Amino acid sequence: MQQLKQTKQKKTFDPHQFEGDEQAAMSAMYEETIRDYTEGSIVQGKILEVRENDVLVDIGYKSEGLIPKSEFKEPDQIREGDETEVLLEKLEDDEGMVVLSKRRAETQRNWEHVLSKFKEGDVIEGAITAQVKGGLIADVGVEAFLPGSQVDVMPVRHVEDYVGKTFQFKILKINTERRNIVVSRRELLEDERRDQKKALLSEIKVGQTRRGTVKNITDFGAFIDLNGMDGLLHITDISWGRVNHPSDVLKIGQEIEVMILDIDMDRERISLGLKQKSSNPWDDIEEKYPVNSRVRGKVVNLMPYGAFIEIEEGVEGMVHVSEMSWTKRVAKAADVLNVGDEVEAVVLGINKNEQKISLGIRQTEENPWDQVAQKYPIGTRVSGVVRNFTNYGAFVELEEGVDGMIHVSDMSWTRKVNHPSEILKKGEKVDAIVLEVDPSSQRISLGLKQAQEDPWATIAQRYEVGQKVKGKISKLTSFGAFVEIEEGVDGLVHISQISEERVQRAKDVLEPGQEVEARVVKIDPVERRIGLSIKAAAISDEDFKVDDEMLQGLRPGEDLVNLAGAFDEALGGEREPEEWHPGDPKKDS
Repeated sequence: MQQLKQTKQKKTFDPHQFEGDEQAAMSAMYEETIRDYTEGSIVQGKILEVRENDVLVDIGYKSEGLIPKSEFKEPDQIREGDETEVLLEKLEDDEGMVVLSKRRAETQRNWEHVLSKFKEGDVIEGAITAQVKGGLIADVGVEAFLPGSQVDVMPVRHVEDYVGKTFQFKILKINTERRNIVVSRRELLEDERRDQKKALLSEIKVGQTRRGTVKNITDFGAFIDLNGMDGLLHITDISWGRVNHPSDVLKIGQEIEVMILDIDMDRERISLGLKQKSSNPWDDIEEKYPVNSRVRGKVVNLMPYGAFIEIEEGVEGMVHVSEMSWTKRVAKAADVLNVGDEVEAVVLGINKNEQKISLGIRQTEENPWDQVAQKYPIGTRVSGVVRNFTNYGAFVELEEGVDGMIHVSDMSWTRKVNHPSEILKKGEKVDAIVLEVDPSSQRISLGLKQAQEDPWATIAQRYEVGQKVKGKISKLTSFGAFVEIEEGVDGLVHISQISEERVQRAKDVLEPGQEVEARVVKIDPVERRIGLSIKAAAISDEDFKVDDEMLQGLRPGEDLVNLAGAFDEALGGEREPEEWHPGDPKKDS
């Protein structure tokens, strides 16, 4: 500070220290000096001293000024005695020194240079120096603003990547009052692309291959920059194989080679293809994959009705659910397969025109039904586990993948079975007899009752007409009552044989479960009928004699007394329409 005060004292000028004409001359000189130094002007200065952080500069005024070293582009190259241009910001600060700026002088000169050489619409070169809100700063001699929307023809996600790079720009606007310049790189690129587009359209032809860059990706395809114009690569032209989305194959910025498929000069549109660069794998499909040949592939898609298997790029076959297993009924493909599974299959058919291949997975294994007829001949006694019920029967698993069906009519010799659950339970092990085998329909008919002794075969040996029997009322009907005289064997007491007194309704005098005594009045093993009489039980053995009254309602053509007939009438039962009997057309299990 002492040095500064000494400097100021050295430069102090008092025009009154001279006398006469000399004083007048010096006064005029002083006034001229004051007039030449105007705030805001650029003046020549001389470096007097280089200090640690500042540089002392003499501009020929009554005092010197200090300029920060940081305002010099090359601080290490500053030497005492060097001359430099500076901007006079203020003639005198609080300490009586002039305020100078090296940086503002350079900016002023650069601004004047730019204005003298460039105007709006001209092209100027500069380097990106910083990122600011809304865009970038470019050094084109002075600082210029490059809006984010004007950086490139495509939206730029990371503008910071441009910092430090040099480009050419078009000057969009110059504001001399605010000393502001707005530039655009995008407009230059668009001008360049227009020229490139004209050149491209003049030389491009269908069938050519061109290199391009993936510019944008949509659900239906990708737009490829062909250096001057964009072409559309549709999703169906990306690969001969399955493409779920273009982004699975392509990435923005990726360079690829494509084929020109079509050119619309009027609309200036170009259609591109990527798969067309390689041969169509379907051209020799029948030679590569003949019918009955085995193939390996990967599950690429699942539908309820089947699975699509890729056996090579661009070639898929379909396995229908009916061709997935010999023994299992597959409801939907996802029950047995997953996307990505590697599977082996057999080619069942090829439709080259429609690019379809039918495949079968079950054909890779032996069909267990091919041996069923030999393993289970008719009349064979077999064992199995009850697997499932339907309204008309039960399915019994004889071995893995091979089921036999027991129809309700073949479950009991003596009972009318309305549902298989009346006789069987799921998971129960049963013995049965093979009644019929149909390998082509994958059906085996089994009989449960045929594996048991028929109680009616020896009925005449156990009972005789006139014999007294005891039993429980098992069923009441409009024409009488059924009495169970042994397990599985019921006899009919006609309503006229219930009591000596006239009975209008059987339920008026009897009830289910009631124990009664009766005499056998008729036995018919062929028709499986036993006629009983309760009121005849009161007659002595010596006086008992079968008469027409006892046989009333038991004659052929009248009310039946066997379970297969009388119970049908008693229950109003009819054969269910969905029932299946051996020999009927095949129904799903």
